Amino acid sequence: MTTTTTADDRARYRPEPSVLTALKTPRILTREVLAGLVVALALIPEAISFSIIAGVDPKVGLFSSFIMAITIAFVGGRPAMITAATGAIALVIAPVAREYGMDYFIATVLLAGVLQIVLAVFGVAKLMRFIPRSVMVGFVNALAILIFMAQLPELIGVPWMVYPLVAVGLLIMIGMPKLTKIVPAPLVSIVLVTAAVVVFAINVPAVGDKGELPRSLPELFIPNVPLTWETLTIIAPYALAMALVGLMESLMTAKLVDDVTDTHSNKTRESWGQGVANLVSGIFGGMGGCAMIGQTMINVKASGARTRISTFLAGVFLLILIVVLGDIVAIIPMAALVAVMIMVSVGTFDWHSIKPSTLKRMPKSETTVMVITVAVVVATHNLAIGVVVGVFVASVMFVRRVAHLIDVRREITDHDGTPVAHYTVEGQLLFASSNDLTTMFEYVDDPDRVVIDLTRSHIWDASTVAALDAIETKYEQHGKTVEFIGMNDYTTAFHARLTGGLGSGH
Repeated sequence: MTTTTTADDRARYRPEPSVLTALKTPRILTREVLAGLVVALALIPEAISFSIIAGVDPKVGLFSSFIMAITIAFVGGRPAMITAATGAIALVIAPVAREYGMDYFIATVLLAGVLQIVLAVFGVAKLMRFIPRSVMVGFVNALAILIFMAQLPELIGVPWMVYPLVAVGLLIMIGMPKLTKIVPAPLVSIVLVTAAVVVFAINVPAVGDKGELPRSLPELFIPNVPLTWETLTIIAPYALAMALVGLMESLMTAKLVDDVTDTHSNKTRESWGQGVANLVSGIFGGMGGCAMIGQTMINVKASGARTRISTFLAGVFLLILIVVLGDIVAIIPMAALVAVMIMVSVGTFDWHSIKPSTLKRMPKSETTVMVITVAVVVATHNLAIGVVVGVFVASVMFVRRVAHLIDVRREITDHDGTPVAHYTVEGQLLFASSNDLTTMFEYVDDPDRVVIDLTRSHIWDASTVAALDAIETKYEQHGKTVEFIGMNDYTTAFHARLTGGLGSGH
């Protein structure tokens, strides 16, 4: 199999607008710059929160987010997607920091980056085509619910003034786009709500309450762990889990951005780009991460960004905000950021998927898969588990549906005065459907000659060949002959290779 990149591929993945076009167009450049600023502001409290989940210092998550955003802007395959420290990754590798310390923690991040690059080389991105639409819809809806649920701690047991501030923030973001789209509505909302809190000296939780912001640049961090088999057995399971969860979340988010922007992206490049970003993050003592659905939706949907400039500047602004302007950022009320994330949650949810008219038209199996995916993700807070369960349930339902799509028709014809039982088999013959195939023939009542026409069917596996052998054997036991006709070339070759070599057929 060749992996050369053709001119068609290059055209397919060419971003629109390009970075050069954006740099030459003040309107587009302004949009990209402001989008990067909004994302950087939204990244700060989340990165601090994820650091706490992972059991490490807040600066570990903040530095990781800044490094990964800048790195992925150059090496990623999906323009405008935001990669930073995430809750899913924090949950996966939290036990390492807790039980083995910071050196083993960083070693795990580095190994995960290497594994992601290896998986990318082996074409893991191509597995995305096996994720059904119903699972994708479930993934999106579950993300929207998780984003909203993540805001609840900021809305429960807080001063009452938080609620009007969140409401004002939401009203600004709903009304602002109707007036102008030059400045991203989330940025205006954050600035105005913060100004109101400062001017009227309103006492509400602020970003600074989440943890102390770092005052210096990140430094190189070489983990001090023994290069032994024992070290590998400790970190490898966590690194593999981190690599798989990170890739799955990143590729699903990339697919979502593709749909939102009606463009294509290079998923294989995105896969190894995630690995490179995790490696660079680990080298500087960061906790690693993957694509962030919430911040990506702020960037792409709420702010209208489309190029790598916004991703790059999100990282640059994040560094400036935490190192240079830390004191100013610390006074931003959490209510302002909660309002932004609630809008992202509402915008991410696929409301069309739960409309009564849609549910009435949609096959029940697809709706079931979507609901199960949502339920598992929300219950486990793990997107990867939800997607795997969703794909499994969808596969089982598909196999069950295929099993019932086989039709066998019987007709007694006269051939030169001799009666012949003529069977027509229609449908896809695989293990699910072929198990019932042997029960669809009249072995005792049929005449001595039987013809089975497979023109409208296709043999997919050894189970079907074994079933055909069993049918032939049953007829022979009654002293009757069977002739199979109408096999296509593939079916003929497959049947000839396996027939008679799969046991007695009983």
